[in-house]
Amino acid sequence: MRELGRRLAKLLRAGDLVMLSGELGAGKTTMTRGLGEGLGVRGAVTSPTFVIARVHPSLGDGPPLVHVDAYRLAGGLDEMEDLDLDVSLPESVIVVEWGEGKVEELTEDRLQIAIHRAVGTAPAGDGTEPAETDEVRHVVLTGLGERWADAPLETLTG
Repeated sequence: MRELGRRLAKLLRAGDLVMLSGELGAGKTTMTRGLGEGLGVRGAVTSPTFVIARVHPSLGDGPPLVHVDAYRLAGGLDEMEDLDLDVSLPESVIVVEWGEGKVEELTEDRLQIAIHRAVGTAPAGDGTEPAETDEVRHVVLTGLGERWADAPLETLTG
């Protein structure tokens, strides 16, 4: 997930909204950590669950990363107004975990990433012992709006 985040960072630019969905432990924060590395931002990217949002300024000439965890927010965009995401969006890359139904009104152009984690066991390669598959992820990237119409998203997970 971290490496996928690093690769995705090469496609991102100021004004991009990325929405991450997936169950707890799916890898949303790990992917965002990779995004931060790829964007070259300051500070350790950790889950902002209790502070809701963290801003990571760029160490170079790239955009800052605004990392939001909307898990504890019950309302829609109205409840998130205090975060001023609409003000930050033009000059930042904003990544929102658990943002479905809460931030779509910010922009028609957004990248939605659904992360599905396989849990359980699968047959081992030699058929003798089952292998743990809780590290397997299936990622679906959906670009919405003109910004993502021609983006090479298929090359990221292939």
